[in-house]
Amino acid sequence: MSLTVNPVESLSSEVEKHRQAEHSVSPLFLNRWSPRAYSERKVSDEDLYSILEAAHWAPSSFNDQPWRFFIAKTEAQLKTFHEFLFPFNRSWAEKAPALILIASSKNRDNGDPNGAHVFDTGTAWGYLALQATTLGLSTHAMGGFDKEKARQLLNVPDDFDIHVVISVGYRGEKETLNEQLQERENPSIRKSLQEVIFEGTENK
Repeated sequence: MSLTVNPVESLSSEVEKHRQAEHSVSPLFLNRWSPRAYSERKVSDEDLYSILEAAHWAPSSFNDQPWRFFIAKTEAQLKTFHEFLFPFNRSWAEKAPALILIASSKNRDNGDPNGAHVFDTGTAWGYLALQATTLGLSTHAMGGFDKEKARQLLNVPDDFDIHVVISVGYRGEKETLNEQLQERENPSIRKSLQEVIFEGTENK
């Protein structure tokens, strides 16, 4: 199940039922959400590397580009990733045709600590997710996995922080999920903008 409309130009009918922006923004931002149901359709290398290319163009402090992407797309690679996913996430994520673990270097190239590496890497994830949406792909970032086991299995250096595993693929039918997850397989809403912005100092 892919978007039937250009995600940059208009909202999908599914998203339109659940989301409404308070101010004018590109439909791309609302069309991006985090499904869990995936089809068996494979993601081409061209599209997979397209979303990684987008992520790599994210801004970063001193242009250090602290992000690192560990990808799984073959059966053997995916099996390794499945080993460190927690059972709840594995129950649906193992159907995704590609998985990406994102880590970031805690130090700058000159050896100094990089206090912005997590912030910058989060921006890279956002770029990745938006590019995926333009290609009709779905992504879902997961924190539910054994980071130390992932570090061991993927040989992630100790001076890198491990953040999330991202599933990548084409939408599947929500009926393939268990009943609990089927109820959650909708675009999430957001708080009112006024709840999260403050002009000047916050009034207690």
